[in-house]
Amino acid sequence: MKRKAFAITLIAYGFLAPALVLMGLFTFYPVFYGSYLGFTDYTVADLASGEGPQWVGFKNIQFVLGDPLFQTGVLNSLKYLLVVPLLQIASLAVAVLVNQKLPLMAFFRVGYYIPVVTSISLAAVMWEWIFQKEGFLNWSLQLLNVLNSEGRFNWLLNENTALWAIMLVTFWRGFGYYMVLYLAGLQSIPAELEEAATLDGANAWQRFWLIIVPLMRPTLLLCSLLSTIAAIRVLEEIIVFTGGSGGPLNSTYTALLYVYNKSWGNMLNANFGVAGAAGLLIALVGFALSYVNFRLTREERSER
Repeated sequence: MKRKAFAITLIAYGFLAPALVLMGLFTFYPVFYGSYLGFTDYTVADLASGEGPQWVGFKNIQFVLGDPLFQTGVLNSLKYLLVVPLLQIASLAVAVLVNQKLPLMAFFRVGYYIPVVTSISLAAVMWEWIFQKEGFLNWSLQLLNVLNSEGRFNWLLNENTALWAIMLVTFWRGFGYYMVLYLAGLQSIPAELEEAATLDGANAWQRFWLIIVPLMRPTLLLCSLLSTIAAIRVLEEIIVFTGGSGGPLNSTYTALLYVYNKSWGNMLNANFGVAGAAGLLIALVGFALSYVNFRLTREERSER
């Protein structure tokens, strides 16, 4: 029996080996090497001359923490977290709606998911037209008498609205993804539970809070974590809409954009040590938020 169990284990690891090798090369190695670079002095000049990184300890971390541009990026990334609760509530609400057995429901599910698979470059063309001075958003607000013709402006070129406009694009892109995850969680709930609650006189709101939400807690935790990490690591939208500048007036400059501009975004002045230190700090913030999320969820379970 031991020999048979060993053979089964060996076969299992044989199937896992290709994936483990790829993860080691493209995930674990970059993470550990990037963290190491955060404690070294390693610029593009060193890379060109073939010189290796020089250990400097916590010098880069001290520089990053004292850099006003990084502080601005962290503040904007924290603002981006406001997308998380709105995105999760909306995704769960629509998942409940499209989980109903009604005609053309499959069409609506696909329609909500299309933004997820739409290229950000293609989406940017549409959203830039929506946000421009003569665009659809200003036209709609003028139609509702919220703005007049003199009050129209380009939402992406105004430092007070640029970040919120890009956050709306992130909401639009992520909405369908989390909806599908919630929909999968909803369809795993036995229908007999809701039927029994209905027979006991529970209305739709009571069934949602007393049956769906408790049973969906693992999915809620997963989606909240994924959405939080994605908000902290937002980069694609910022690069596409601002060209990597984080403008106007650094109003859309995020923490991860700081890492990008300190490394591959500006190769002439690249400092991989500073970029590694900033990336390490962002990772620590992500771990801290994940820990808080898990902690709150565990406390809620223990209270029950």
